[in-house]
Amino acid sequence: MKRVVSTNEAPEAIGPYSQAIVAGGLVFCSGQIPLNPKTKQIEGKNINEQARQALKNLDVVLKASESSLGKVVKTTVFLKDLNDFAGMNAVYAEFFKENPPARSTVQVAKLPKDALVEIEAVAVK
Repeated sequence: MKRVVSTNEAPEAIGPYSQAIVAGGLVFCSGQIPLNPKTKQIEGKNINEQARQALKNLDVVLKASESSLGKVVKTTVFLKDLNDFAGMNAVYAEFFKENPPARSTVQVAKLPKDALVEIEAVAVK
């Protein structure tokens, strides 16, 4: 059995997908870009500001899923420019202070709404 997660505290899906799905004791979070959930605009001009907003969005989706950042086991970070790795990594470390999850980071050609970063996660419930 699966449960669809939706919260208005995070940006609504901008396509035919769910913010997260809970199944088999795991939470599968769709990628979060740095959209401000109220204005529906990209928050921040640089990688630090955008990574922070994307991680805040991920945090509220996890909470709506009855999980948390502390229960994340795997993330995938998509960067528009891998030269932004250090800036993203510094902000990421603020959110995952102890026992950080496994992670992949890749550069992509383009992200929705021309964001600099998108972050998805898998967590335990």
